[in-house]
Amino acid sequence: MFLAIVSLMFFLAVVQGFVRVVMYFWGWLSQGEKLDRHEISRAEQALEGSEDVLERELARAKDARGLGRVFARWRASKEAANEYLDRMHLGWYQVIIIFFVGCMAGLLLEEIWMLLTAGLTENRVGLVWGPFSPLYGTGAVLLTALCFQLRRHGAGSLQIFLASVCIGGGLEQLTGWAMEELFNATSWTYEFLPDHITKWVAWRFLFFWGILGLVWARSVMPRLLYQIGMPTSKRQVLFVTLVAVYLVADIGMTLVCFNRKTARDAGVPAANAFERWVDTNYTDEFISSRFQNMVIESGAPQQDQSGEAAQ
Repeated sequence: MFLAIVSLMFFLAVVQGFVRVVMYFWGWLSQGEKLDRHEISRAEQALEGSEDVLERELARAKDARGLGRVFARWRASKEAANEYLDRMHLGWYQVIIIFFVGCMAGLLLEEIWMLLTAGLTENRVGLVWGPFSPLYGTGAVLLTALCFQLRRHGAGSLQIFLASVCIGGGLEQLTGWAMEELFNATSWTYEFLPDHITKWVAWRFLFFWGILGLVWARSVMPRLLYQIGMPTSKRQVLFVTLVAVYLVADIGMTLVCFNRKTARDAGVPAANAFERWVDTNYTDEFISSRFQNMVIESGAPQQDQSGEAAQ
């Protein structure tokens, strides 16, 4: 028991330290040479408006005590975030960061889900470099873009839920179909679940996508976009540009590796020095170890009881 408490305290300290480092780095990025004045005026106006709302709401809550004070401060920060979003321009800068965060957060949630529901502890990444699952990153971007517009038009919870269901189900269907058609690969399948609709879509997971969309639109997205903000310095633009270049290279290399894996299985030799380098450094053993939940073969993969592709 004592060891568990010590371990938990150590874990919380590590998380707190990591958050502080990230916040310090994010603050450093906002310094340095600024963008052109007309490019940052909107960001400054949005920030000033949100700070005014925050001060006003905190002033109203100054007499609150105990939990009431905590909830009042939470509502104040929520109102400030909403004010910021009302003035915000959603562009490539926010999209890249959301994709980056969504890739990692979705992967973490999926691995926790599989551990709790099926007892599986396996690497479920979707790219050859880094802890990323592009399916979730794409979903986060699409949910953000759609919910951002629905929010401005005063959409209700049912509309957001249904839109999230369509986005999630469409992504799973398109991704699963493309993987099978292009690379003869299966990363997941719901064929043996009683509520499956297609090989890659099931009613229970459509429901989860809908709930995820609601949580994202109501709680996560406003605060995340508020923290991301709009760029005001050249450091911010340079950093996010480098992140975008890295992600494009990661996705491109992943497609190349899958293509060569499929070609090797078909007995097609490397045609040039680059393909020989890929075959040497990204072997079948690497693919199998890296993408532990994926099956690449000519026949249909078997499934375990959880409905996931068996190894």
